[in-house]
Amino acid sequence: MNSSTDNQLGNRIRSAALCLPCPDLEASLRFFTERLGFIVEQIVPADAPRVALLSGHGMRLRLHTEPAAAPAQNRICMQLACDRAAFASDTPEQLISPCGVRVEVCDGEPELHVPHGEQAFIITRHGAGDDGHIGRAGMHYRDLIPGRLGGRFIASHIRIPDGGEVPDYVHYHRVRFQMIFCKAGWVRVVYEDQGPPFVLHAGDCVLQPPQIRHRVLEASAGLEVIELGCPAVHETCADHGLSLPNARYAPEREFSEQRFVRHIAADAAHGQWRATGFTARDSGIAAATNGLASVKVITRTDKPPTAPLQATLRHDGELLFLFVLRGSMTLHNPEHGTQALAQNDSCVIPAGCDFQLRAGDDLEVLEVSLPA
Repeated sequence: MNSSTDNQLGNRIRSAALCLPCPDLEASLRFFTERLGFIVEQIVPADAPRVALLSGHGMRLRLHTEPAAAPAQNRICMQLACDRAAFASDTPEQLISPCGVRVEVCDGEPELHVPHGEQAFIITRHGAGDDGHIGRAGMHYRDLIPGRLGGRFIASHIRIPDGGEVPDYVHYHRVRFQMIFCKAGWVRVVYEDQGPPFVLHAGDCVLQPPQIRHRVLEASAGLEVIELGCPAVHETCADHGLSLPNARYAPEREFSEQRFVRHIAADAAHGQWRATGFTARDSGIAAATNGLASVKVITRTDKPPTAPLQATLRHDGELLFLFVLRGSMTLHNPEHGTQALAQNDSCVIPAGCDFQLRAGDDLEVLEVSLPA
C-alpha cells in the first residue's frame, strides 16, 4: 500500500478494536466485564451471542467465538472501523503488520443486510421443560422459527424466570422490523423520546422502530414475551452516552419511517378478522410502519362457543406467523395433513398455500404478517 493510501486510511479511521478468539464467549464476557470492568458496546445476535464488542480503560475488544483448535497463524487481529465508501476502490480490506497482527479494514456503518429469505411450513411445539437457552442480559430464549426462513426472520419466546431488576443497559437494534408482545406477567421499560418508563402488561405490545434507544428496567417473576424481528441476525448496540428517560418528548418522531407504538390491550378496539365468528384486536403497527407489518390478536366472538369455527389462511407476502396464546386449534393442508396446536405452540404459513384453521372453544392467537 502506498503512502497516500496510508494517509487516507489513517485520516478516516473511526475506531479500532483488538479481535480476540474465544472458545467460550460467555466465560470471556464475564471475565472482561465483571473482573476487569469493561462494558458491552454491541452483541450479535442477542438470542445466542457469537460476537461482543467491549470498551474500557482506553481499549476496545471484539470477542468472537472460535474453536480452541483454530490455527494460531494471524489469530491476533485489529479491526479498524472506517467509512469504506470514501476510500479508493483499490484500498485493501486486510493488512498484516510486521509482527504478524492481522489488520482488518471494515465499514463502521455497514448497510443493513436483509437476506432474500425462503418460504416453509414450520410448526414449533412447546414441550415440558422447553425453556430455551440463555441469551443477552440473562434472558431465556426459545426459538420459534428454526431455520430462520433463510435468515430473514427470527421469532423468540423469551422468559425471565426471576422477578426484579433486569441487568440491561440503554441499547438499540439495527433492524428492519421488530415487535415485542407481552404474553404473561409484566415488564417495565423506557424508550427514547417516549416519556417516562411504563409497564407492559399481558396482552400489550410495542413496535420498536429501527435504532430507537430503549432499556428493560424491571420484570415480574415469570415474565414471558414474544419477540419477532427482521433480519434474523442483527446487531444489538449499547448507547452508554444516553440516559433514559431523556428530556425530549416526541411521540410522533419517525425512526427509519416508522413510529413507536405502545399498544394497550385494555384500551384496544376490535374488528372483524378474515372469517365470520372471529374478532381481531389491531395493535396499530400496520399504520405506524406504513403497511410493512401487521400485529393482531385473534379470538372467537361467540361467548360461549356455539359451533365449530373455521377460517382459510392464505397469503402472498413474506411472512404469516401465528402463536397460540390460549386454547387450541388445528391446521389442515393437503400436502402437510392435519396438525394440532396447543397453547405456546406456533407456526409459519408459507405463501401461496391454503390452510384450513379450525378453532378450539377458547382460542386466542397472536398473528404477525408482513406485509400488513
